[in-house]
Amino acid sequence: MGLTANGILIMGPFIPQGIINPDLSLFFALLLGLGFGYVLEQAGFSSARKLAGVFYGYDFVVLKVFFTAGITAMVGLMFFSYLGWVDMGLLYIQPTFLYSAILGGVIMGFGFILGGFCPGTSIVGAVIGKADAMVFILGIFLGMFVFGHFYHVFEPVYTGHFLGHLYAYDALGISRDWFGLVMVLMAIAAFVITQMIEDRVNKAGPEITGQRPNYMVPAFLIIAAAFIFVLLPSERKSHLADAPPSILIEEVLNKQAYVSAQRIIHQIRNQRSELILIDTRPEAEYRRFTLPGAIHLTVKQIPERQWRGFFNDNSKPKVFFGNGSSGAMEAWMIARRAGYRNVHIMEGGLNHLFGLLFGEPTDSAFESQDMVERLDDRFLREARHYFLEGGASEKAAIPKPHIRAPEAREVIPVIGGC
Repeated sequence: MGLTANGILIMGPFIPQGIINPDLSLFFALLLGLGFGYVLEQAGFSSARKLAGVFYGYDFVVLKVFFTAGITAMVGLMFFSYLGWVDMGLLYIQPTFLYSAILGGVIMGFGFILGGFCPGTSIVGAVIGKADAMVFILGIFLGMFVFGHFYHVFEPVYTGHFLGHLYAYDALGISRDWFGLVMVLMAIAAFVITQMIEDRVNKAGPEITGQRPNYMVPAFLIIAAAFIFVLLPSERKSHLADAPPSILIEEVLNKQAYVSAQRIIHQIRNQRSELILIDTRPEAEYRRFTLPGAIHLTVKQIPERQWRGFFNDNSKPKVFFGNGSSGAMEAWMIARRAGYRNVHIMEGGLNHLFGLLFGEPTDSAFESQDMVERLDDRFLREARHYFLEGGASEKAAIPKPHIRAPEAREVIPVIGGC
C-alpha cells in the first residue's frame, strides 16, 4: 500500500521490514479502511451539501480536514523517515501522466460539484443509506465500464506525457525539508483565508466567532516542527534498521554472506538473470572488462539516497565482486550496516572465478568417490569447454547494462488509483 488521494496508508514499509506479517496485510487494510470511513463520516463527508460547500464558499470543512490530514501525515513521515522508523523508499508514489492528470482533475471537479461526492465519500454516504450517493456509485461503475471497454481509444491521453514518479519539491527545484515548511505555512494561511470567506458568506456575527476555540498553539507547534526539520542534518549517523556487527560476523563465519563462483558461472553460461552482479572495481577496470550483465557501483555510491530503492528491492540477490574479496567485502559491509538485505559477496572474486574456468584441470576430483566433487568437476569441465571453445567469446560483445538512480528510472504505467 502507498499513497492514495483520500488518505495515507503506511502499511507498505512495515511488511518488508517484518513489523507486520504479510499474511495479515488484508486484515490491517480492512481495519484502516473502516477507520478511514469512520473519520469521513464524523467529519460530515457523507453530506453532499457539506462537500459542495467548498465551491459555494459557505463551508470549507473538506479543505480543512484534508489539508490537516495531509500536513500532519507529511510532517510525521518526515520525522519517522529521519529516525529510521519508516523507509520512504518503500512508499509507492503514483506515476504522473500529465495529460490524464489534468483531464482527470477536470472531470472529478465537475463530478464533485454536480454530484456532491468523490469516490471515497460516496461509499460513506451509501453505507448510511444516502440515495444520491448510491446513484453516484452507479455512475462510477458506468464510467469504469466505458473506460475499460474503450481503453484503446483513451490510452493515448491516459498515458500521455509520462513524467515518472514525480515529487512536487523536485519539480519546483527545492529541497523536501523546505517544501514541507512551505506546505505547512500555506495550509495555515488557507485556514485563515477560508474562514474569513466562510464568515462573510454565512454572515457570521461576533456571537458565533467568539465561541470558536483558539488554534494558535497547534498552529505554532506544527510550524515549529516543520522549521526544526529544516535545521536538522540531512542524514542521521545511524538508523534502527542498521545491522549490528554481531549479525555481520555470524553471516561471514557461516558463509551466508557468500555466493559461490560456480553459481555465477552457471548464470553466465545459461544467460540467466537470477542474480544482480555488481562490479565494485574502479571504473577503468570495469570498462576494460567485466562479467556479462554486471553493473558498476562504487563503494561510495552505496549509502547515497538515490540507491535506496534499488537496494531495498529484495526480489533478486545482489552480489558484489572485485578482483579478490576485499573490495566486495567492504561494499557488502557498508550495505549490510545500512540495513540492506539479500546482498552477498562473490566468493574469491574474479581471480578465483578465472582460476576455476581457465586453470589446469586435474583428474583427482574426476576420480574421486565423492559424488559432489565429481559433479563439480564435471560442471567445471563443461564450463571450460563452453568459455574456451563453445562460442562464449561471441557473446562478449553484448553491451553492459546501465542501471540508473531511482529518480530517473523508467516505470511501467499503472492503472488504478483514486
